[in-house]
Order: sequence, then C-alpha cells, then structure tokens
Amino acid sequence: MTDLSLPPVSLAERVRRIDAGAIVVGVHFLGATPVFVLGEEALLFAGEKGERRVAVHAGGILASAGDGARIVTGGDDGRLVSTDAAGATAQVAADDKKRWIDQVALGPDGAVAWSAGKTAHVRTGKGELRAFDAPSTVAGLCFAPKGFRLAVAHYNGVSFWFPNAAAKPDFFEWKGSHLAVTVSPDGKFLVTAMQEPTLHGWRVADAKHMRMSGYSARVRSLSWTAGGEFLATSGSEQLILWPFDGKDGPMGRQPQILARSKARVSVVAAHPKQPVVAVGYADGAVMLVRIEDGALIAAREADARPVTALGWDARGQTLAFGTESGEAGVLKL
Repeated sequence: MTDLSLPPVSLAERVRRIDAGAIVVGVHFLGATPVFVLGEEALLFAGEKGERRVAVHAGGILASAGDGARIVTGGDDGRLVSTDAAGATAQVAADDKKRWIDQVALGPDGAVAWSAGKTAHVRTGKGELRAFDAPSTVAGLCFAPKGFRLAVAHYNGVSFWFPNAAAKPDFFEWKGSHLAVTVSPDGKFLVTAMQEPTLHGWRVADAKHMRMSGYSARVRSLSWTAGGEFLATSGSEQLILWPFDGKDGPMGRQPQILARSKARVSVVAAHPKQPVVAVGYADGAVMLVRIEDGALIAAREADARPVTALGWDARGQTLAFGTESGEAGVLKL
C-alpha cells in the first residue's frame, strides 16, 4: 500500500473494469476509445458500447506508438502493422530477415520509424523509405518535436539523424548501454535511460552532459509534463520529476520527489494539459499526482498486480491503465 500520512481521495469505485485476458504492454486512445496493447497478438478496443479484439501479429507485440488516429505496432513476427479507429489493419513494413521489430515511433506528417537489429528505418508520410545503420543494436527511437529528425539510442550514445539529409547524424556520446531515448518538447535536450539505474542527458546545442542518478532500479518509463517543465520518471519508490524549465535543464538542480510509496514506481504518464502525472506502482496502485502541491487521488488500490501501462486521451479527461495480470480499467474524470 502507498505509504501516506493521510489517505488520498479515491476514485477507484468509478473505474470501468476490463478483463484484458493477457498482460497489457501499452495503452493508446483512438479518438475517445481506449485501446489496450496486449503482450500477444492482439489489441483490445474498450469502447463504452462494448469490447472487441483485433488480431495484429502472429506472436508477441514488442513495441507500440499511437497518435490518436492510428496505433502502429511491431512484433516478433517481423511485421510493422498500423491499426485505425475502425479496427482495420494494414502492414506498413516487414523485415526481410524476419527480425524482431522492437522499437517504434511516430513522427510529423504521418511519418513512422522502426528498428530491426542495428538498422533504424523511416517511412515518410509520402511513403518514401530511409534507413540508418547504427553502430550497435537500436534500443530506442524518438522523433524530435520540430523538424524531421530522429534520435536513435544504441550502445555508447545517441545518433541524432536527419532522414532527408545526406549528412552523417550528430553523435552524442556517453559510454554504456542506452536503452530508451526521449527529446524534450522544446527540442533542446536529449535524455536516455541506461542499463544502470540512471539517466543521461545532453543539451543539443553544445552536447553538454547531464547525469541524473539516485534511482533504486533501472528507469523504464519516461513522460514529459505539459509544456515540458518536468520529465517524470519511474525507477524508484516515489515519482521523480527532473526540472527542464531553464536553459540548463536539471544541471545543478535537484529533482522534485512526490508520491512516496513502499512499492516501486513502474510506469508514469503525464497529463497532456495539466500539471498532473498518473503513476502506476509495482504493487498495483495507480495514483494521480498534482505537481504543485503533491496532492494525491487514488485511481486503483494496491493488489500486488504490477501496473504495466498507463495512457491519457488527448483531452486529458480519461485515463486508462493495464496490469501484468491482464486486469485493466478506464477512469473518466
């Protein structure tokens, strides 16, 4: 249970409960409909008028991304599949060696990026294909918020690639395994989660390093708060928020620490419009945390079933979550 001096207000009784039947590895919204990405084969559409499963892969689903109009998934069947709000599926790409597609990102004007092994691929909105061979296996992809640029995480750093340019990507180096990458909403900072319980970052303009440590476990979930003021992170027994509201980001500054618990934070999802973060814990609890004063609202009580996925709709009026045991829920605020 979450360790608090006063119990939080609870909205858990308002949650619409859903039996996903399998581990939930992602949550996205297509319009107002929450869609749960299951660990094997299918997406579960959970509209208010009924649920339906859409088979998208012949095996495990390893990565997903959504933009409100489509969900793109990569699988261990070597296929990249796009699914729309009607449940119609279309194959975007297939790896000719049938390698796992385990990283996916969506970009501007309908662009999509994915990786298989050491190669990062981009298909532009016009259908043009681009490819970049990284120095080692690709471990994370993220489009920059401005321009057409893709951050590719790999061993010993990040390659920041312009797919439409012939120039070599800019290389941001730091020794070690970089297993996820994100770009700040203003495009000024790159941040990676490493194999060790730490984050590493660079200021894009001059490659100035920043190291964000103090975690009890590897950071597996990252989410930028509205306006990019903070980077919310998992990896400890509290919500850790690194400040990015100045030109130096978190350099020389301490993080804000909220929502302390006996259980580790497993996943975070920042509200799209308000200074609020949804936090899922390894003990099954889900909390809404208001950044300005640390106020808490419980959306799910702890039950020893780890939370594995969280997602907001575009308006920030509905939260959906899923667990390792296949239990899921939808909360309208």
